Amino acid sequence: MTRTNGAPPSLDITANRRASKWTRSELAGRILWALAQPLFRLTPRPLWAVRTALLQAFGARVGHNVQIHPTVKIAIPWNLSIGDRAGIGDRAILYALGPITIGADATISQGAHLCAGTHDFRDAAMPLLKPPIIIGAGAWVCADAFVGPNVSVGELAVLGARSVAMRDVPAGAIAAGNPARVVGRRVMRAVEP
Repeated sequence: MTRTNGAPPSLDITANRRASKWTRSELAGRILWALAQPLFRLTPRPLWAVRTALLQAFGARVGHNVQIHPTVKIAIPWNLSIGDRAGIGDRAILYALGPITIGADATISQGAHLCAGTHDFRDAAMPLLKPPIIIGAGAWVCADAFVGPNVSVGELAVLGARSVAMRDVPAGAIAAGNPARVVGRRVMRAVEP
């Protein structure tokens, strides 16, 4: 932060806007992805494989039998890795400025927001940061929940509806609230034949 004549520190927004945040190839990829998004959104809901193929064409690593709804917003698909049988619900936001990894059998419910991008607010130029997010296998990020940058939601953990996780959620934990805190443990019952 800069100070002038004893005045309080100020932001240097001009420096932020001048900073190079993306390579030329990343910028070109983002433009092409923006042009392809209408195709992604216009595919009928049961055409899971078409959306998966489109994401893979843009560098996403997507497993088998993944269901991604057409209203999902994905910022940068080549930063996305989704395991087998995962599901991403309507209106979910995968803001993948940095890497987002979603494990096998994980569920990201409708309206959930995974935000792998932020700014260093301690620096006057507010440089862009791209920390990762990891959602463990079998985890469930419930409706309208928010997962912040550099956060891991452990295997089989549950992040409750409208919760805000700015710190890691341990494996098998049930976390809820804003900020999210552990309120219980997930106990799995055996599936009967």
